[in-house]
Amino acid sequence: MILAGGWLGYALLSVEVEKKEAPEAPPRVLRTRVQDLDVTDYQVTVQTHGIVQAHNQVSLAAEVSGVVTKVNPAFEPGAYFAEGELLVEIDSRNYVAAVEMAKSRLLAAKSALQLAKLNEERKLRLIKSNAVSQAEVDAASATREQAQADVTLAESQLKQAELDLQRTKVTAPFDGRVQTKMIGLGQMVSPNTTLGEIFAVDFAEVRLPISGRQRRYLSLPEFADDPPVAVELRDAINDASETVWHGQIVRTEGVLDEDSRDLFAIARIDDPFGRASGDAPLRIGQPVAAAIAGAVLTDVIALPRNAVRQLDSIVLVDRQELTLQPWTVEAVWSDANYVVVPGGAIPGGMMLSTTPLSYVPTGTKVEIIPEAVAQASIADAAVDDDTESATQ
Repeated sequence: MILAGGWLGYALLSVEVEKKEAPEAPPRVLRTRVQDLDVTDYQVTVQTHGIVQAHNQVSLAAEVSGVVTKVNPAFEPGAYFAEGELLVEIDSRNYVAAVEMAKSRLLAAKSALQLAKLNEERKLRLIKSNAVSQAEVDAASATREQAQADVTLAESQLKQAELDLQRTKVTAPFDGRVQTKMIGLGQMVSPNTTLGEIFAVDFAEVRLPISGRQRRYLSLPEFADDPPVAVELRDAINDASETVWHGQIVRTEGVLDEDSRDLFAIARIDDPFGRASGDAPLRIGQPVAAAIAGAVLTDVIALPRNAVRQLDSIVLVDRQELTLQPWTVEAVWSDANYVVVPGGAIPGGMMLSTTPLSYVPTGTKVEIIPEAVAQASIADAAVDDDTESATQ
């Protein structure tokens, strides 16, 4: 019975079950978004960067010694001052006395000169009658010359004393702003003691590096009478800032940078602190991003940067056959947004595939994603990103 039961079970289980054939999968079609390739003119815009610098920054130093008796409230870090405005005053009493002494010495020297002249004239009259010797005349002339020299020396001493008195008042050499203050009221200073650092505010400058590739599309001023080149500056720290400062490239440096071989162009920005215009201030030391309008490229095609693979590869779509065709291009210009190629570098009747494709066999049929569907997908992706950001 056991053997019979085992045989029966084997007979039942060994019957092969008929398998249904799986339906054949439909062929998979690549889908892509496309863009027309239009031959047009393209304005080259050179992007570079730099740091705002004061065109005239100096250290104020004392020229005479003494005690600081007055400090202008405008001589504080960040304060503005006007040309000729008194910033620091040093005790002048010793220098006033020195001027009075120099004046007295000059009066005495002039009196001695007057007496020497009279004596020389008298000797010259007497020698005609042989009343005096030639030696006495020569001595009188020498005395007159010495007195003349004493007057000249006294005049120089008076000028020096008056100059030292004038130097007790330190005035602003230009319209500017205080960067640092290094002295205080009652402090003793000596010649060459640094009082502070100031800089001019009439205009500021920015050194902008220009590469060799960029220089081909710019006409930079080389000589003083060359026309300036317009430049737009934006805040390089805060990308969200919409403030734009307008300047002009007025000159270039005479040497290339030893490391990068870049040429530095000097841009000038008038009224950087907006005192006259009321614009937003452009502060010294601020990093800025610069945009310079260059040459206009004619008969070219501007390819979106995200459609170019491996720097020089694109994917074309035949407008009639709707098939893929990989293509290699050689750019004449490229920036963060576009890769510009000659108009004849791409055959006619083609569209540009803008969808990333991992596998691009030549001649593969594709389905073009309608623009409305593409825009809806982009909008949905943006909504998903906003929702995810809000959740986080």
